Amino acid sequence: MGDFTERQVRILRWMRTYVAVNGEAPSLREIAAGAGLSSPSSVLYQLKRLEAVGAVQRRGEARRRAWLAC
Repeated sequence: MGDFTERQVRILRWMRTYVAVNGEAPSLREIAAGAGLSSPSSVLYQLKRLEAVGAVQRRGEARRRAWLAC
């Protein structure tokens, strides 16, 4: 999966699985719980880093469940 950190790979894999099963993007809290991270803010930090390299997209600032893995 490219030059991603272990944490970023866990997030991306978990997000893709979640979307495949549920048909919608997970919330930050769901990503944190599913990827084994301690807080939604740490997930947001990682998602912003992943967005910068094009690995995830954000559908809109005000939308819940806005992050999609590419």
